[in-house]
Amino acid sequence: MKAFSYLFAFFPAVLFWISLHSEGFGAWLCVVVVFGFIPLLEWIIGAEKSELTQEQIQARAQDRRFDWVLYVLVPTQWFLLLYFGDFFSFVPPSQWSFSEWGKILGMGILCGSYGINVAHELGHRSNRWEQKLAQSLLLTSLYMHFFIEHNRGHHKHVATPEDPSSARLNEPVQLFWFRSMYQTWMKSWHLEFERLKRINKHPFHWSNQMLQFQLIQLAYLGVSFFLFGGNGLTALLLAALVGAILLETINYIEHYGLLRKKESNGYYERVETHHSWNSNHLIGRLLLFELSRHSDHHFKSHKKYQELESASDAPQMPTGYPGMMVLSMIFPLWFWIMNRRVAQFNT
Repeated sequence: MKAFSYLFAFFPAVLFWISLHSEGFGAWLCVVVVFGFIPLLEWIIGAEKSELTQEQIQARAQDRRFDWVLYVLVPTQWFLLLYFGDFFSFVPPSQWSFSEWGKILGMGILCGSYGINVAHELGHRSNRWEQKLAQSLLLTSLYMHFFIEHNRGHHKHVATPEDPSSARLNEPVQLFWFRSMYQTWMKSWHLEFERLKRINKHPFHWSNQMLQFQLIQLAYLGVSFFLFGGNGLTALLLAALVGAILLETINYIEHYGLLRKKESNGYYERVETHHSWNSNHLIGRLLLFELSRHSDHHFKSHKKYQELESASDAPQMPTGYPGMMVLSMIFPLWFWIMNRRVAQFNT
């Protein structure tokens, strides 16, 4: 898979554009394709098992074209978001029909896939400019605290009770949304307070990133209201909420039920590939920039998306991310399918 293969990630943007300018069922095109047609296609095709050689991985790591695909998605997300806000500025919520809700969910899909997932990839980079791009994308879902908690909290505490983003066994995804959203936000404050304490600064010093992020998000909401009025702002808020829910649903399926053992010294065992669910289904891999190779990501978080490998000893999802997200909504069926798989790794 060359760098241009990941241009497929722009496919939801094309679908959204068509949805935004359609009515009736056409306005739901993005939602139906992403969470209907693609899961069905991945289930039919199955997992893709090809592997890269170490020489190929090293070459991909140095190939800047993989980075530019990500960079182009940043202005794309912002253009579509602003266009969406302007579009809804003329449509009051009292007049929203079946079509408008399809368009809002379509924008929410972009807020989740571009606004948070691409931000996740760029947020792991050491380059400050790329980190700023990540934060700008997180702003579109009002989820800037993810930058703090994910890098400094989740990767340290993954697959333990201390991690808000690791789903417990038999925890329905709908309850997980509320718990993870609240605890992640609170933990982000806690992480910043700890950081500032270590350098002898007041908890609410101006350098507190959580404080900065809240002010930036308030400013974004104020500018949105000025540009698009209450109508556009309401639509933007709902799209951001959908994006946040999609993120938390992905968090749910990535670590559901998996636990790291606690050693006799009180510390948890090292993060290994069997502490994250893996998927090699090609369409989801392309749409989400290899996020589904999550086991290798947690094992070696410094790797760029194009370097990630399939971990053969990791627990494998029965289908790709889009299908697993749909499956998680039907939690009795989810438990029936997944709990047996969890038991194989929590021994």
